Amino acid sequence: MTNFVKELQWRGMLHDAMPGTEEHLLEDMQSAYVGIDPTADSLHIGHLVGVMMLRHFQLAGHKPYALIGGATGMIGDPSGKSAERNLLDEKTLRHNQEALKEQLSRFLDFSGDEENAAVLVNNYDWMKNFSFLEFIRDVGKHITVNYMMSKDSVKKRLSAESKEGMSFTEFTYQLVQGYDFLHLYKEHNCSLQMGGSDQWGNITTGTELIRRIAGGKGYALTCPLITKADGTKFGKTEGGNVWLDAERTSPYKFYQYWLNTSDEDADKYIKIFTFLDQQEIEELIEQHKEAPHLRLLQKRLADEITVMVHSQDDLDNAVRASQILFGKSTASNLKGLNEKTFLDIFEGVPQAELSKSELADGLDMIGALAAKTNFLGSNGEARRELKQNSISVNKEKVKEDFLITEDDLINNKFVLLQRGKKNYFVLVFND
Repeated sequence: MTNFVKELQWRGMLHDAMPGTEEHLLEDMQSAYVGIDPTADSLHIGHLVGVMMLRHFQLAGHKPYALIGGATGMIGDPSGKSAERNLLDEKTLRHNQEALKEQLSRFLDFSGDEENAAVLVNNYDWMKNFSFLEFIRDVGKHITVNYMMSKDSVKKRLSAESKEGMSFTEFTYQLVQGYDFLHLYKEHNCSLQMGGSDQWGNITTGTELIRRIAGGKGYALTCPLITKADGTKFGKTEGGNVWLDAERTSPYKFYQYWLNTSDEDADKYIKIFTFLDQQEIEELIEQHKEAPHLRLLQKRLADEITVMVHSQDDLDNAVRASQILFGKSTASNLKGLNEKTFLDIFEGVPQAELSKSELADGLDMIGALAAKTNFLGSNGEARRELKQNSISVNKEKVKEDFLITEDDLINNKFVLLQRGKKNYFVLVFND
């Protein structure tokens, strides 16, 4: 076994740990869990820190449990929230659970061959038959209201700053999460819960229940909440969350998110979101400092995490797509893109819709640039730009006598026009 706590420390992934945690993990193989919100059928990159912690835990020789919060997802965690979340039904939660397990399997080894194989559990399975009276009798009586009120997540929601206040449902959240820890401790000998730093209060409620009800010892370990140097929220874009599901966030956009991180953030993220070892990361950071314009850190970060979440083919496609906008590329590069990636790259670029019948005899360049599309202001401007050799079709320079035909279609649908280096226009041909 390796020292899990030390691994997290050098990676900047340790915020706090209960005294004795490091020594406990060095005694023997231990079990730990991280709770995952099942309110969507995909993880987003905000979940990745907890998932990476579980993977490092498994690599250190320990047994990780990924807990899907089916029951707690029906309540809503008040930590870091200003309002109560929407509640989900069981069918939706079960669908989400299966989708999340598939994504988690890219990081965690769930195969039953190894003693420390990862396990997926859902707290709905042990909470669904727990009656309200049983819960308040067997669990609630062991934790005082004073203890629950002392938690920061509760204080914040009850403060004068909060307009919403807090429902009794949310107030009980820490008891339900605490009971999860107690259940896993008793049924699976799980002695450690991990999570973000905002989860400390909920986790320690679990250790308190283990002490009071089971007479045992539970441990808590948290990681810092990930921030961005510019103060904007990590994992968010103008379009919302950056998801691991390719249908929600394409591999190209996923790759671009990491590629566009600042130097300061890339220095931090490459330790958290890759499994590169300390020596290789330190060498990369030094190389980056010597030639920051090459963006070596960002490129390696984006490469590693895109392959891990998607695939090598998806990474290759994303790199090709990036070169189309920012480097030299050809018509064959464009035609190698799938439709979704093409539309992602040229999102927001002006378009004109035409019929494929326009291509039967070839679409002349004056028509493509002005008469039929209004990409350029007039036929005269189109002729001037063509004479100045500043017009490209699918990234290749053309003259006025060029005709666009079906052979030029990208994905049997698109043609990319370009004036100069940065002015793009997309022709969309429909049947």
